Amino acid sequence: MINTHWGGVLEDNSFGTHEFLELCDQIGCQPYINGNLGSGTVQEMSEWIEYMTFDGVSPMADLREKNGRKEPWKIKFFGVGNENWGCGGNMTPEYYANEYRRYQTYCRNYGDNRLFKIACGPNDHNYEWCDTVMRMASPYMDALSLHYYTIEKNWEDKGSATVFDEKGWYITLKKALYMEELVTRHSKIMDKYDPDKRIALAVDEWGCWFNVEPGTNPGFLYQQNTMRDALVAGITLNIFNKHSDRVRIANIAQLINVLQSVILTEGDKMLLTPTYHVFNMYKCHQDATLVDSYIDTEEVGQEEAKVPNLYESASVDEDGRLHITLNNLSVSQSYSINSILVDRKVTGVKAEILTNKMDAYNTFENPDHVHTEEFTEFEITDNGLDFVIPPCSVLHFEINL
Repeated sequence: MINTHWGGVLEDNSFGTHEFLELCDQIGCQPYINGNLGSGTVQEMSEWIEYMTFDGVSPMADLREKNGRKEPWKIKFFGVGNENWGCGGNMTPEYYANEYRRYQTYCRNYGDNRLFKIACGPNDHNYEWCDTVMRMASPYMDALSLHYYTIEKNWEDKGSATVFDEKGWYITLKKALYMEELVTRHSKIMDKYDPDKRIALAVDEWGCWFNVEPGTNPGFLYQQNTMRDALVAGITLNIFNKHSDRVRIANIAQLINVLQSVILTEGDKMLLTPTYHVFNMYKCHQDATLVDSYIDTEEVGQEEAKVPNLYESASVDEDGRLHITLNNLSVSQSYSINSILVDRKVTGVKAEILTNKMDAYNTFENPDHVHTEEFTEFEITDNGLDFVIPPCSVLHFEINL
């Protein structure tokens, strides 16, 4: 088929169901499958689920074995449609909610496989969509998606991924902080229909979206990745962590070579982006327990783009270690931090930091220009920790109590 949405090139689907699920198995992650509600049929979606998960004798299971896989896969996360308010059909929320109810009926659980059904939620601040879909379809879903992208300028000219000034830095970070308002307001709507918070808010598309790199296919959305992207990732993941009672799925938009990627490739070469290093630092929060945290801040930036100078979140892992992730949003100013831990004493600390100039990024010629380093400039006190956080940085403390 022709990929009419992205790039206008031939898509032969040679990397299909088997290849994708094999990749997920090799890298040890949970697959997230999205069914086509926009231009596909109920039958197609139903048969695809049967093909992947049915353990028995059936036409789809027989076809799966004919294609080289006898055992069914375990599929948990299944999206019923994607961006149906836009490229997925330009639907009204009422129409989509009814279609969702119909399609999900035929998304069956086979054997001990249990689908976690994700409904198409709002595009950024479309609160009407959120309210309508929750009102009409919440009993039939396990999660509702939310999409929001951070751009510097506007949708016609999103700005350069690598060439920007301090104004562009602060404008972008201010737009990233808008995620806090979006998550808060959509969660409040969800609370009306789901006060027990059974339904997750799945922020399954987010990240920076800038103009593509010159000379690349515009439809492929290839862009570089600087310390600005690293701070957007750090801020956003801290927001998600603070709202982990509702935000239980949070996927950056793409993984490799598209938008705010964690990996860039060129032929047989590969590099890790600043965003990768932030994800690697923040993995400590996954499956941990959120801890209340607060930090005194002041405004930094320029007239049209003021942001708090610091942003943080904290959690305790299953081994009782406290993890604090902290962002310094200032381009040029360091800050002294005097931390206080209530009813706890620090017995040991490890820390790592990602910091560089605001527009620093990795290239295939210099793939480690931006990388994490051990951070040792702290002092353990009777109350907690004292340290100075450098400008333009993401800092992670692992604290034994």
